[in-house]
Amino acid sequence: MLHAKLFKATVVWTLGLLFLGSVVHATESSLACPDWPTCFGTMMPEMTGGVFWEHLHRLVAGGLVILFGVATWFARRETRDRPWIFRACLAGLGLLVVQSVFGGLTVIYRLPDMISTSHLAMAFLFLSLATVLAASTGRPPSPETQGFGREAGPKLRSLASIAAVLVFAQSVLGALVRHTDAGMACPDVPLCLGQVVPPLVNLQITAHVLHRALAIIATVAVLGVAWWVRTHEVPGRVRRWAYLAAFLVLVQVGLGVASVLTVLAVAPVALHTLVAAALLSTLVIVATLAARVEVGADVQRTHATV
Repeated sequence: MLHAKLFKATVVWTLGLLFLGSVVHATESSLACPDWPTCFGTMMPEMTGGVFWEHLHRLVAGGLVILFGVATWFARRETRDRPWIFRACLAGLGLLVVQSVFGGLTVIYRLPDMISTSHLAMAFLFLSLATVLAASTGRPPSPETQGFGREAGPKLRSLASIAAVLVFAQSVLGALVRHTDAGMACPDVPLCLGQVVPPLVNLQITAHVLHRALAIIATVAVLGVAWWVRTHEVPGRVRRWAYLAAFLVLVQVGLGVASVLTVLAVAPVALHTLVAAALLSTLVIVATLAARVEVGADVQRTHATV
């Protein structure tokens, strides 16, 4: 149905928007448009320099609201048998409105750390919600192994959900590092100021060290999901997503190291945010598909016993 395709398009669009937002910050274009919602008093400023990135980010954000609004309209018509989908869409629209307001506040109040961090956190929340909708309304799963469902399904769903929460927390902490200008608080890798645990004398060093520590925990959790999938019988579709998550988390670690070694060059920093978002979305897909396959397997067993 059309709503399912629009939900998938929303996920891709959101990933692109997050990438653009990271480029805006990395190129120091966040205040290239000093007013909001207009840019120098107009909706169509001259698209040059930092204005190009900042205003493009705003235009793409507006497109996301329209796209998801259309998806919500079709979902209302096509999923009357599953009212939770429409309610989730309304929650997503509300989240987009609040996030847009926070985006305006970041400009009006000249990039306050907590508002800017909250702005990114809400973007990741919306991405997660859109991913759940996309994975829940896409191609119906068909269990490929008889044992998957009653025990394996809930276990994988829990493992993937825990890993997703850790990646989300890591991403929010990364946003705090970015917006407090703590990206180079530890200029060396893998040590920080030549020590495993340096003196946590200010917010920048503390945030950066915590970001690295949580990165290790999140990486172990994601690789643990992939290892669990490798050692258990699960549908190939779910397995492929879990392996993709393992690949993305390793790329993410490499981009984090590259960001420090290149003194926060635009490319690795922007890709660092994009891959974090893609990793979160992938884990949410694994958890959602595990739940769907679990239900499908239970239904098949019920039919088999009738």
